Amino acid sequence: MTDLVLTLIGPDRPGIVESIADAVASKGGNWLESRMAHLAGKFAGILRIEVSPEKAAGLEAALRALETAGLKLVLERATPQDRPQPHAMEIALLGLDRPGLVREISDLLASRGVNVEELVTDRYSAPMTGELMFKAELRVDVPDAVDPRELREGLERLAGDLMVELKVAEALRRGR
Repeated sequence: MTDLVLTLIGPDRPGIVESIADAVASKGGNWLESRMAHLAGKFAGILRIEVSPEKAAGLEAALRALETAGLKLVLERATPQDRPQPHAMEIALLGLDRPGLVREISDLLASRGVNVEELVTDRYSAPMTGELMFKAELRVDVPDAVDPRELREGLERLAGDLMVELKVAEALRRGR
């Protein structure tokens, strides 16, 4: 099987997901996983599709045809990698919004060789005060060479310095 990874962005409108799903299904592809969202009037997403090698070119052409509807696409063939399954952790932080929060936490993770597998962020007004709050949820892969307790302690120190609430939990492995 061939894996295709599609990223897309365009003006948000009804029917975008349906048009992608139709192209995938009509060419024999299997929709494996995706993340899609409305951001600042745009529809943005990333999608992994599995298709037999003999149908890959037809699926790629059907997806590229969506560009005529105003979507910008990047489509790449991917090779599933056999790699060791590192220790997975989920990290959540919540605090007053301010510039640099993502940089601070990503710097700590990168300095230890921790890979950010998924990052979801949001900013919203606190119910009682109206202050802008920042929320981030991360799923990370911790290599065997990194002590999860030391990483947790480093994250807790950083949370104290940044004055944010932090939760760290073990995560179940997802299939690749």
